[in-house]
Amino acid sequence: MDIQIPFDNSYARLPADFFARQAPAPVSAPALILVNRPLASELGIVLGTDAELAQVFGGNALPQGAEPIAQVYAGHQFGGFSPQLGDGRAVLLGEVVGRESQRRDLQLKGSGQTPFSRGGDGRAWLGPVLREYVVSEAMHAMGIPTTRALAAVTTGDMVYRQEGALPGAVLTRVAASHLRVGTFQYFAAHGNVDALRRLYDYARERHYPDVETPGAFLRAVIARQATLVARWLGIGFIHGVMNTDNTSISGETIDYGPCAFVDAYDAHAVYSAIDRNGRYAYDNQANVIVWNMAQLATALVPLMPDQDAAIADFTEAVHAMPDLIEAEWLRVFGAKIGIAAPREADRALVVDLLALMQTDGADFTNTFRALARGDAAHEFSDPAAFTAWEARWNARLDGESDWRAHMDAANPAVIPRNHRVEQMIAAAVTGDYAPLHRLLGVLAQPFELLAEAAEFARVPAPQEVVRQTFCGT
Repeated sequence: MDIQIPFDNSYARLPADFFARQAPAPVSAPALILVNRPLASELGIVLGTDAELAQVFGGNALPQGAEPIAQVYAGHQFGGFSPQLGDGRAVLLGEVVGRESQRRDLQLKGSGQTPFSRGGDGRAWLGPVLREYVVSEAMHAMGIPTTRALAAVTTGDMVYRQEGALPGAVLTRVAASHLRVGTFQYFAAHGNVDALRRLYDYARERHYPDVETPGAFLRAVIARQATLVARWLGIGFIHGVMNTDNTSISGETIDYGPCAFVDAYDAHAVYSAIDRNGRYAYDNQANVIVWNMAQLATALVPLMPDQDAAIADFTEAVHAMPDLIEAEWLRVFGAKIGIAAPREADRALVVDLLALMQTDGADFTNTFRALARGDAAHEFSDPAAFTAWEARWNARLDGESDWRAHMDAANPAVIPRNHRVEQMIAAAVTGDYAPLHRLLGVLAQPFELLAEAAEFARVPAPQEVVRQTFCGT
């Protein structure tokens, strides 16, 4: 086999209660759809033939040095706590230390049942695999911390969901790690303080080597999550399932399930079919991440010799988080309207624009791009109200240098619009991957509205509007 992956599997060297050793389940006829060759090069992976890649990334052949495991964790799912979850349809092949000395996980998603499957089939169908591939790579191109997609493979087998029989697929995901808030919750909930301390030491060394205490670790995670969620809001992204088991300790976006992007701006937008009460709505994501960090803080308390003092200290850190998010939100949205160093007084300018967009149903992405061109009034059915706001904005821009270039760098011209993703999936199910490759090509340069990309910036026609997205499990 020509494929070479330089594994160095630190997590597999932890005690056995951190995971279950589990090989991926073979599939009937793996066939390669995509492989991310630039990412493979960054990771120091030598790729073989397409047939070999299909065998490895479909789960039929283990490359030398792989030590496949399914990780265990717990989590709050829509606010309800499950003391044991874990990788129910994924196996971690191992870790590689890439050319920039950054350690990364390689995980197969949709690779069959594990001890944590809880009755599920452990498989994924083609739609969610391609959605995660496209959206995660688009997020990376937009500069949002995220897991990456290395490969997608069809399995030759069908999986069965409410929609009926669907083509199976496996995604190879790359992450800074797959450590979650729920990983800490698992050991805390089971009273295993020794394992919790081992996990903390591992996570600190891997992700935050400069911190020295659980309190400093908590604050470091909080800081990354505050920045991440503010940046989600800046591109109109809705994660859809912000459970604690889907919140990464590294501060990356992870677990793209029923995710979506806002078209016509609606602060309360919900797309996920399983989010029936709007817990993870666009405008509630900042609140939820604070709640999730409170759960991490709770899980860290058993590590502290003086738990009463720790509770007070950790509570202070969590209570400070909304201000961190607000500050980062202002920085993100200040850049979106051309203000390099926004002041607190600029917050009203942004809020008032969003209110106009909400009332008018203006497109989130296109409105911000049009501001830099000077023709944003066309995005509103009632231009008069916008024109009054624009006069205030122009007055504020006096003295701002290079504001237009600043805006173009902060506002993507193209995003993975929900209808385009669904159209791509529908074509792929029939065996037509041309829309997939076109979409990936356009999204690789999201801040450039190239001639061939203009159609991908178009808002959905009424019959194309996607009102619900689905997890796919």
